[in-house]
Amino acid sequence: MSTTGIAAGAASQVANTSGQGGAAIVLAGGSGTRIGAGRNKVYLPLADRAVITWSLRTFAGLSEIAAVVLVIRPQDREIAQQVLDREVAEGVEIVDGGSTRQDSELCGLRHLAARIGDGSIDTVLVHDGARPLVSPELVRTVLEAARECGGAVPGVPRDDLAQADVDGEHVIGPAQAGLVAVQTPQGFRAVQLLMACAEAERQGFTGTDTASCVERFSDVVTCWVPGDERNLKITYSHDLRIAEEVLARR
Repeated sequence: MSTTGIAAGAASQVANTSGQGGAAIVLAGGSGTRIGAGRNKVYLPLADRAVITWSLRTFAGLSEIAAVVLVIRPQDREIAQQVLDREVAEGVEIVDGGSTRQDSELCGLRHLAARIGDGSIDTVLVHDGARPLVSPELVRTVLEAARECGGAVPGVPRDDLAQADVDGEHVIGPAQAGLVAVQTPQGFRAVQLLMACAEAERQGFTGTDTASCVERFSDVVTCWVPGDERNLKITYSHDLRIAEEVLARR
């Protein structure tokens, strides 16, 4: 991924004065396999709400975000609607996703295509619904940096990783310096993002994340912005406990 460093402080000075709005696509197509839940982990309880509720309420509560799209597995529609009715303010739009994360991104983008085409949505943030603790500050930073650069990805520098052998069975030394753990939301100018993801589908390309598709099928420059250690991803059961501790400290 081509990256250009940008300070959060500089990004926050970029104002949207065009009357256009940002949109958030929140992906909820995962399962509960590794967490041992037997169901989609984003609907598990976290404190007094479902995991997915926390990020949806963050996006929906920001005036900079004009549309929030929740992309679901078709079999989860009933529980998704129940969670929205019970825990989230009106305005979240539900869309059925595809068989892969990338397919689901494109489903969300095509749902927004008319608004992207008429210019009312200028920037789209793609977020993993299993990251419930995303902060309003990080959302604003990514949105504003994406408007300035074309694309923005948050990341946290890591110095606690090790390098494994080619079989992945033995540690052979410390990992190379300068590694960054990439987070979401990843934000991009809406037109270029929709075109890049559609072209990826046409060519049968599967990227590692949203940014990899944009890099391959557009000339957008993606900026790195500082992420947030608290913006963790719920993967295993102990992650729920850590998230609850973070919320308690808030």
